Amino acid sequence: MFAALSDGLQRGRTEYPAPRWRVLLGDQDVTGKLAPRLVSLSITECRSEQADQLDITLSDHDGLLELPRRGVVVRVFLGWSDSRGMVDKGTFEVDEVEFSGPPDVITLRARSADMSNALRTRATRSFHKTTIKAIVETIAKAHKLTPVVGTFGGTKIAHIDQTDESDLAFLNRIGKRYDAVATIKEGKLLFLPIGKGDTASGKEMPTIELTRRDGDAIRYQVADRDSYTGVHASWQDKGKAKRRHVLAGVIGNAKRLRQLYASEEDALEAARAEWARLQRGTATLRFELAYGRPDLAPQTKVRMLGTKALISSTVWLLSRVTHKLDDGGLTTSCEGETADARKTDDDPSDGDLPTIEDGAE
Repeated sequence: MFAALSDGLQRGRTEYPAPRWRVLLGDQDVTGKLAPRLVSLSITECRSEQADQLDITLSDHDGLLELPRRGVVVRVFLGWSDSRGMVDKGTFEVDEVEFSGPPDVITLRARSADMSNALRTRATRSFHKTTIKAIVETIAKAHKLTPVVGTFGGTKIAHIDQTDESDLAFLNRIGKRYDAVATIKEGKLLFLPIGKGDTASGKEMPTIELTRRDGDAIRYQVADRDSYTGVHASWQDKGKAKRRHVLAGVIGNAKRLRQLYASEEDALEAARAEWARLQRGTATLRFELAYGRPDLAPQTKVRMLGTKALISSTVWLLSRVTHKLDDGGLTTSCEGETADARKTDDDPSDGDLPTIEDGAE
């Protein structure tokens, strides 16, 4: 009886896809050599100037594994055995090697190979009467990268100084003013709006729908962020020798930006960007997927269906994604925020309000 039942279960068994991975060391495929020793492999992808990180932990139970040298370039693919296949997760340069035990293991840590040391070298220079696109193109050319600039490319910059800061930090300082992010992916220097979910090609990503059945755990959190109703920014009206103010949002408990901007346009852009950032951060979503999704990455937009109505109706923009492969399978952990808090310029609730002079508030 039990044998017949077992045979029936075997015949009706559902075949589940298995995790697949591939590691290239330079041009050499070393997957077969690493497979018997692999303890875990994880990739953490971040938004902004922080480099993506690869961690590979290998068993050295027999003491025969040599410590790899730093500086080698590793390329990783992750995916499944079904039609989804594997996703190229990019190249990484090993910059840290650790040996520990017992049990004896060797851990390799590598950062995104696109984040070259030259791009992180501090520099001092000035840009005058130019555009964001021209600045990005100048920096990209110096580092042999392809520039990709989003909707702010034509924005004019009267004058800006880069003072003892890296090119990437400098671009992200500009990005903060316009609610954009500068990063490097696939040999491209990207300067893209944060809330739009653009790809490395500059095109907007489609929204991916997930359900509770895809996940292991979920955590939604909402906060008042000090109950700010808007953001004030100040600018110097040189013609009338007065300091003036603009507002993004509505009058009330508005946050004040400390920097004094050179023009009304600059001040309003900065106020709008900070107001969008505050609104995005009001609600956050963290979730884990039992069946990993290597196609998910920062700037991906997702919907989490089958949850509370407020969560399911929101489009979430991923800001941090971790893919992990170990004896528990291939899993993905994500952190996200509301996708696009920046309103359109013709929305009357945005900060296109009359300039407020000192003493007139």
